[in-house]
Amino acid sequence: MTRNDTASPLSTADPAGSAAIEVADLVKLYKATRAVDGVSFRVARGSITGLLGGNGAGKTTTIAMIMGLVLPTSGRIHVLGHSMPEQSADVLGRMNFESPYVDMPMRLTVRQNLTIFGHLYAVADLRDRIAQLAADLDLGDFLDRANGKLSAGQKTRVALAKALINRPELLLLDEPTASLDPDTADWIRQHLETYRKTHGATILLASHNMLEVERLCDRVIIMKRGRIEDDDSPDAIMARYNRTNLEEVFLDVARGRIRQSAP
Repeated sequence: MTRNDTASPLSTADPAGSAAIEVADLVKLYKATRAVDGVSFRVARGSITGLLGGNGAGKTTTIAMIMGLVLPTSGRIHVLGHSMPEQSADVLGRMNFESPYVDMPMRLTVRQNLTIFGHLYAVADLRDRIAQLAADLDLGDFLDRANGKLSAGQKTRVALAKALINRPELLLLDEPTASLDPDTADWIRQHLETYRKTHGATILLASHNMLEVERLCDRVIIMKRGRIEDDDSPDAIMARYNRTNLEEVFLDVARGRIRQSAP
């Protein structure tokens, strides 16, 4: 059985006590295509939740609607106790997004990019915040280098610094360690775990790296063709499919194999 709380109705806004993310009956149509088809789930504050699925499963569209960048065709979204996108002004300063597929201006230096994003988020102690992030993420050697001249690993660390510039309560990540070597990827994951623990932050992680999801996530939501196929802890999902790792589960779901519970 999947988790029973995924389809619970949204309550009235409760910024202090609500879930970090509450989605109910979410639908997004692009002409005749249902990119997201009746999705409902709740994400507890302080948790790390993995959002899995193959290309075209609806993960990125779901995240874009949670951020208020894409309007849903129907359904409801609450983020940090506020209705989206209607109350986005109350939420956007408390959340942030990171993806290696979204480049920052190439001609600006790392410091200039972080300064611009810091002003956009109205970070009061911006100079000190940039210095702290540079120390935490080891940016000092290239803080005044143009973003376009950085390596893939350096760009990923800068993108993470941008995502943490406003000390977000909610962090949305899309393939945060894509194309990184194992050492750099592990370093990024350690920093995310530390940030979540020290700040009580909530993380929603879309990734195709199954080992990363197994390591980081308390819970996994698997999507296929715009719908939720399964939703549980990594261990429970692997047991339900009688598999030893999430990669095997992912392939079972992608290829339409019937799940077989362990005896």
